[in-house]
Amino acid sequence: MVSRFFKLESRGTTPFREFQAGLTTFAAMAYILAVNPSILANTGMDKGALVTVTAITAAVATTLMALFTNYPIAMAPGMGINAFFTFTICLAKGLPWSEALGMVFVNGIIFLSLSVSGIREKIIASIPLGLKIAVTCGVGLFIAFIGLKNGGVIAASPNTFVTVGDFTAGPTALCLAGIVLTALLVARKVPGAIVLGILAITVVGLFTSSGSGGMVTSMTGSPFSLPHSAAPVFLKLTFGFLKSWAAFKVALPLIFTLLLVDMFDNIGTLIGVSKRAGLLDENGRLPRAGRALLADSIATILSALCGTSTVVSYIESASGVEAGGRTGLTAIWVAIFMLFALFLSPLILAIPPCATAPALVIVGIFMMQSVVEIDMTDFETAAPAVLTIFAIPLTFSIAQGIGIGLICSVLLRVGLGKARQVPFLGYAVAFMFFLSFFKIWPFSSP
Repeated sequence: MVSRFFKLESRGTTPFREFQAGLTTFAAMAYILAVNPSILANTGMDKGALVTVTAITAAVATTLMALFTNYPIAMAPGMGINAFFTFTICLAKGLPWSEALGMVFVNGIIFLSLSVSGIREKIIASIPLGLKIAVTCGVGLFIAFIGLKNGGVIAASPNTFVTVGDFTAGPTALCLAGIVLTALLVARKVPGAIVLGILAITVVGLFTSSGSGGMVTSMTGSPFSLPHSAAPVFLKLTFGFLKSWAAFKVALPLIFTLLLVDMFDNIGTLIGVSKRAGLLDENGRLPRAGRALLADSIATILSALCGTSTVVSYIESASGVEAGGRTGLTAIWVAIFMLFALFLSPLILAIPPCATAPALVIVGIFMMQSVVEIDMTDFETAAPAVLTIFAIPLTFSIAQGIGIGLICSVLLRVGLGKARQVPFLGYAVAFMFFLSFFKIWPFSSP
C-alpha cells in the first residue's frame, strides 16, 4: 500500500532505500533543532519551547510536502530568515517577537494568495538571476558572520569596527576547533557532518573551563525527557503593526523582505533538489510545482501560529537524494525522526553557543558556494550582485542588502538603454526600497 501510494517502483526505489535517504536528510539538517532556538532565543523567546516548535513545524510541514507532491524534500525553519527575524525585526527595529510572528503570519497569507494566483512566479521572474543568487550568497555571509561573532572568534572594536576575539578563551578555542572539525567531516562527505561537529564540541565542552567558574557545557540529569511545552510561544502572535499607519509603515518593508527571501529560498531549493533527483521534465520545469508552493505557503502560516520564524524547503534534502531518496516517503521518515528528537530536549538545550557557531559558519560557506553561478565577467551583472553580497552582512540587514542590489540593477539597465528589459514588477519592487531608504512617504517618519 505504501509502495503504491508513493509510487516507489516507478521511481526506481525501495522502502529501505527511502528509509536510508530519510535518515541521511535528517542527519544533515538536524542541526536546526539546536541552531534555530539558539538564534531566536536572542529575542526573549523561551528556548525550550522553541526546540519543541522547531521539531513540530518541521515534521508537519515536511509531511505536507510529501503528501502534496510526493517529492523527497524536507522542510524546517529557515536559516537566514531566522536571523532576519531576530537581528533585524526584533533587535534592530526594537519590535517584540510576538509582532514579528504576526508579520510572518501576514507574509504567509500573502504568500498563499500569490501562490494560488500565479503572481509569485511573476515576481520571481522580475528579479535578475544574478541578484537571486547574490541574495543566497549574502545571507550565507551574514550567517557565517553571526556564527563567528557568537563563537567569540570576532569581536567589536571602536577603531576597526571588528577585530579578532580572545583565542585563548575556552569557548572561542572550541569554536575554532569546531569549524576545522566540521569542515574536515564535510570535505570527507561524512553523513551528518554538521551534527557530528556540534555533538563533538558539546562533549569536549563538558571538560573545558568557560573562564567564569564553570564548564562550557553544563548538563545535569538525563538527556531524555518529555518534550518542553510549546505554550510560551504557541499562538502568541500579535498584530499591533496593523493598528496604526505609523506602525504599518515600519512593518511593510519588513513583511516584503520576508516574502522576497522566502520566495527565493524555496524556489531555489525546489528546483535544485528536484534536478538532482531527476524530477524535472524535458523542458526543465518542475511538475506539481503549484502543489509544492501551496505546501510551502501553508507551512509559513503554520510556523507563525506555532511560534517560530518561517519554515522553508531545505537544501540538505539533496543529501537524501544522493542516498537514493526519490519520493515523499523519504520526507515522511524525516518527519518521524524530527518528532523522535523531541524527547532529546535536555541534550539539545545543553548545547553551548560555541558548538552551534561552527554550524552557522559551515552553512554560510554552503550558501556562498553559489557565487560561482554569477557571471562576474559581466559588470552589469556583477555590480548589483556584489553590492548585495557586501551589503547584507555589513548593514546587518537582509532587507537593506536586497534593496541596494535591486536599485543598482534597475539604474544600471536604465542607464545602459535597457529600460525595457526591466519588467514592471521589477520597477515596483526597486521603487518601494527607494522610498524606504530615503524615508519618503509612505515610509517617512510620522
